[in-house]
Amino acid sequence: MYGRPNIYLVGPMGSGKTAVGRRLAALLDKQFLDTDAEIEKRTGVDVRYIFEKEGEARFREREREVIAELTGLDGVVVATGGGAVLDPTNRERLTTTGTVVYLETSVDALVQRMRSNKTRPLLMNTDPRSALERLMTARQPLYEAVADLKVETTGRTVRAVAADIRQRLTAAP
Repeated sequence: MYGRPNIYLVGPMGSGKTAVGRRLAALLDKQFLDTDAEIEKRTGVDVRYIFEKEGEARFREREREVIAELTGLDGVVVATGGGAVLDPTNRERLTTTGTVVYLETSVDALVQRMRSNKTRPLLMNTDPRSALERLMTARQPLYEAVADLKVETTGRTVRAVAADIRQRLTAAP
């Protein structure tokens, strides 16, 4: 088992962080938390509303505050927002307080998964494929830089991905 008690899932929107995180937490008997859900719980509004009314910069401030708090806990599985890795402070907190798992997903798979989703602020009013390609160009190097483990999710079930992560975490020296 990796030495740090927390597990953080990073990756693009639509990579399965929340679904895989819930399943993984159940497999490992850990508490599951989602940074976007925590922000929504604290503000009483959804992420899309925050983006529309306050802008991305204010959302990222809220995200940084939540990540600071959640990385102070022990024994949790946390699904981060797709852009959480953009902030150097977040990257530092994630890498020093837990095991970071990058859920790698092809842009084609993301487009398929996100095609009917109308709640993603960064995909609103734009071509989803070009937006996802642009986001991945900027973020993929950051996902890879913070990752202790990289797990492919394209064409795989949530159950299979969570089982794979569990096996790799427990098999590690």
